[in-house]
Amino acid sequence: MCSSVSDVDNVEAAESEHVVFVTEDGVPTGETGPKLASHHQHTRLHLAFSCYVFRRQDNAFLLTRRALSKKVWPGVWTNSVCGHPAQGEPLEDAVRRRAAYELGLPDLDELRCVLPRYVYRTPEFQGIVEHEFCPVFVAYTDVEPAANPIEVEATRWISWPDYTRLLETGESGLSYWANDQYPLLRKLEPFSLLSKETAASDETAVTSST
Repeated sequence: MCSSVSDVDNVEAAESEHVVFVTEDGVPTGETGPKLASHHQHTRLHLAFSCYVFRRQDNAFLLTRRALSKKVWPGVWTNSVCGHPAQGEPLEDAVRRRAAYELGLPDLDELRCVLPRYVYRTPEFQGIVEHEFCPVFVAYTDVEPAANPIEVEATRWISWPDYTRLLETGESGLSYWANDQYPLLRKLEPFSLLSKETAASDETAVTSST
């Protein structure tokens, strides 16, 4: 079967990007590699980011499904946006750049890093191992996403309590890093505050029904 034009464009765009290789402490080694070619069974540690985007009006969390055409973890549901900074690019700028490109969200509010030294290495998935020094960010928006189909198959707003229940069942089907980040994030703001609000709401509901 021949590749579609969008698939070819996707590969060409990805190959024009480079990942920044880093030490275990997140210090750039001075080396870079083409993004697609650098992801394989023995992927070297490189710099990345994850971001969790919340809708300000109701604190709903934006889940995204990775495009089926992606080389790494295709079709998997995960946190709002992930990506790789270019060499010398500040992480915050990279988050905004990818949120604009993937989700049509150029104006993220209150963007901040909540987990600056998160590192993970996935088990092999469809022949690929992901291995990243991956600071985790949180941000807010009042804008509905407009997903770029080259990158994102689907989006879904979900309450944080429903998201945590998905993870805690152990059968969520969410990305490895989303599952791995959750025990660390749940103790930090704003995630811990959302959990407390949930507990308070549940307690009120129980009291009202007795």
